[in-house]
Amino acid sequence: MPAAVDIFDTTLRDGSQQEGLSLSVDDKLRVAEQLDHLGVAYIEGGWPGANPKDEEFFARAPGELKLETATLVAFGSTRRAGVEAKDDEVMRQLLKAGTEVVCLVAKASEVHVLDALRTSLDEALAMAYDSVAYLRSHGLRVFFDAEHFFDGYRANRDFSLKVLAEAERAGAETLVLCDTNGGTLPHEAERIVAEVARSFDCQTGVHFHNDSGCAVANSIAAVRAGATHVQGCVNGYGERTGNADLSAAIPNLALKLDVRTIPPERLERLTAVSHHIAELVNVAPNPQQPYVGSAAFAHKAGLHTSAIARRRDAYEHVPPDAVGNGTRFVVSELSGRSTLAFKAEELGLELGAEALGQVLDELKDLEHRGYHFEVADGSLELLLRRAAGWKHSFFEAESYRVISDHNARAVTEATVKVWVGDERLLSTAEGNGPVNALDSALRQAIGSRYPELTGIHLTDYRVRVLNSDRGTGAVTRVLIDSTDGERTWTTIGVSENIIDASWKALSDSIVYGLLHARMASRSTSGATLPARPERGAAPPGAERAPAAEAPIPNGIPEGAPDGNPNG
Repeated sequence: MPAAVDIFDTTLRDGSQQEGLSLSVDDKLRVAEQLDHLGVAYIEGGWPGANPKDEEFFARAPGELKLETATLVAFGSTRRAGVEAKDDEVMRQLLKAGTEVVCLVAKASEVHVLDALRTSLDEALAMAYDSVAYLRSHGLRVFFDAEHFFDGYRANRDFSLKVLAEAERAGAETLVLCDTNGGTLPHEAERIVAEVARSFDCQTGVHFHNDSGCAVANSIAAVRAGATHVQGCVNGYGERTGNADLSAAIPNLALKLDVRTIPPERLERLTAVSHHIAELVNVAPNPQQPYVGSAAFAHKAGLHTSAIARRRDAYEHVPPDAVGNGTRFVVSELSGRSTLAFKAEELGLELGAEALGQVLDELKDLEHRGYHFEVADGSLELLLRRAAGWKHSFFEAESYRVISDHNARAVTEATVKVWVGDERLLSTAEGNGPVNALDSALRQAIGSRYPELTGIHLTDYRVRVLNSDRGTGAVTRVLIDSTDGERTWTTIGVSENIIDASWKALSDSIVYGLLHARMASRSTSGATLPARPERGAAPPGAERAPAAEAPIPNGIPEGAPDGNPNG
């Protein structure tokens, strides 16, 4: 097994063929910066001349990309059948791209040569040799992607090996065996790669697609068999089911097999780079993604967390911080006291055995009614703080009302009545739906008291019907995502009344945001948390400014009208 492999990322070319993924030139430049920050050896930038976007990318890259570890690669096909390499447009564009390295793709399957290219096997061999030789004569390094190699090898081994032999004879630096249809299994990959690696002097590389769910496993098997060049995409992007996920292949090779992939000190950047690229390509990260997913080291059942308290490796196959991730203790109805104790400790709360028991019983009861705290970190924190004796006095709801008018312009109007200290505030606002209207009315009512609200924004609103068999009387779960620009949090509300559920999630979101804004302010000023003032009990002459603790309103007035959550 080799001591090191070269990591070749093809997100900007093969990865961008994923359905729903579209990158601007600026996006491609930013993704390339992140890949270089991670420390991959090669970044495939695209196919120069294939479209204006890739042409612009290669024109801008020399001036705008300051690569430290990675080498930029241009991708293209061999010359066309019956055309000399010097006269071929693809060859001309590859030279024009100005990269040091070119990745050249050629058919390595008899079936594809005869039925797709519709040319002879001899001409296909000549196309491979001529194209590599022409690019080498211009001083370029050439990686040779043998397309459909594994399928072709199984059908006609001699022809597929002859394609590789012609590429090597012409000066190819690396022979990359491509599982283009993604159907190869690990035992086949290891056997075939081993046979190829023994038969050729130049570097052997691999490029696996994930149609059989084995792309990462195949890449590892190939390295065990002698491959020293691995292609794929961070986060496994690509057409159909994607390419080998380098976010898993890199740590598997580095941490499990002690094979050098990227600079060791950069391995801890893996999670951050994975998530950053997901934001750049506008594809939501997969929480269950190995190594870098938010749930990759999350522990839900109490048995797990109690074991981890004694030994971190009891349920974690590698230290999470090795890849820049971290342990998370997820609180749910499966949780035990140890899980809650860990979560409380994270928040700096002291909960005794009795309080832990009470909050565990409350949590199980709420989740039985439809709450789901493992995805509502904001509401969970407020629940734990209440169990520790914390109360807030940001505002206390007296009532609210929502009215929807459907005329030429559908308008939703919300009226909110709240108390701040001993002052009763009333506000009415319009919105493009009940949640938007309620949010606007609440902010209008208390905004002058809490300027921090201007930095708190709702970013997403999700609804799920929990028991659809009850029709319009079904219980509804509402989740609201919010941010203050630095942190994000999710709050939850559950009710048979969708407006009621929305209000619970909304008010929790505002309380959470205000709490952390005040905590951040106090941490910089050194002030302590003030005691909670009761309404009407302020000392003589004192201003009735809102304090940081008072009861969170648990009860929402009955009779709130039904409505659609289109805010």
